[in-house]
Amino acid sequence: MRFQVVVHYADGRLVKGYATDFFPNKETFHLEEESSSDTKEIKLSELKAMFFVKTFEGDPKHEERKDLERAGMGKRIQVKFEDGEVLIGYTSGYSPDRLGFFVFPADPDSNNEKVFVVTAATANVSFS
Repeated sequence: MRFQVVVHYADGRLVKGYATDFFPNKETFHLEEESSSDTKEIKLSELKAMFFVKTFEGDPKHEERKDLERAGMGKRIQVKFEDGEVLIGYTSGYSPDRLGFFVFPADPDSNNEKVFVVTAATANVSFS
């Protein structure tokens, strides 16, 4: 399976590309970079999050709605990252003992289909 993703490193770097062998319980995966088609191994321990996106461009005019209720998506969650960014959405798989977990955006019109959050990159996780 090949996923279109934007990889956010904990140090602030961003890389766009295609994840070819990502599994949430594996410590590494391979990414084919969108800009060069080079493939490199990515270590989850170096990441903040991986955004599974509809398009690499997104819609810069779209204002993300965080107040929408989405039935069947799990518990409403707020994730504050170490760098201060806040992500609001829904999850059914959060455990502080796991390497990471998926968050589905509150806004169904978001360019993000889902986000894999690396637990070590979070400052605070709360449910609302």
